[in-house]
Amino acid sequence: MTAKVTLSFSDETIEEARRFAKREGLSLSAWMDQAAREKALREVFTAHAEAVARAGLDLESAALADAREAALVDDALFGGGRTSAA
Repeated sequence: MTAKVTLSFSDETIEEARRFAKREGLSLSAWMDQAAREKALREVFTAHAEAVARAGLDLESAALADAREAALVDDALFGGGRTSAA
């Protein structure tokens, strides 16, 4: 579904948006829709990252530990030096 809305932008902002839309081969409306969606997602992801940090979780370290554990299991099952599935 598409909703039509009336928005006001400064001359500088609308010219930059038109330039970026043209460069990406999009209509101004499509580019603005994409830009708004990306901004909303950044807000959600930022809020999530802040919540994770407040909770004291270190997801990066956990992911790295998981990768090291998977490598150890791979070495135990298939021997060292294996880089890809055959």
